[in-house]
Amino acid sequence: MKLKFPLIAAFVAVMSLTACGGSGGDDNPGGNTSVSSPAALVKTDNTVGTGAEAVSGKTVTLNYTLWLYDAAKADHKGKQIEAGPFTFRLGANAVIPGFEQGVTGMKVGGKRTVEVPSSLGYGVAGSAPNIPGNSGLVFEIVLNTVQ
Repeated sequence: MKLKFPLIAAFVAVMSLTACGGSGGDDNPGGNTSVSSPAALVKTDNTVGTGAEAVSGKTVTLNYTLWLYDAAKADHKGKQIEAGPFTFRLGANAVIPGFEQGVTGMKVGGKRTVEVPSSLGYGVAGSAPNIPGNSGLVFEIVLNTVQ
């Protein structure tokens, strides 16, 4: 009976310390308060192209828009990070693995949305200043040419 109060007090103290969080540093310099990531790579063809197919060894030219993944949004598109045209060679490890896997298999004229888990993106380190560590990404890609 005498141990009941000290045991309860110790339990309450441990629980309140756990709730504090404990980090005094700025682990999230990008300002994204809800870092989230899909569990796996998700590719959704919005428009299936009819031209040449993007395969390893080919150079692709595309337009893309990149957002941080946000599980709380219906389309998972959080803060927009960047957009523009881009050209790269598939299979040359010139881009993050999730982007390369997302483009592979597309056909010219196609439009695809790709949700990339952190493990296939920038991982724990992120990419300063806009992509915090452990962030998932959402790309919208339109494939223009395959050479």
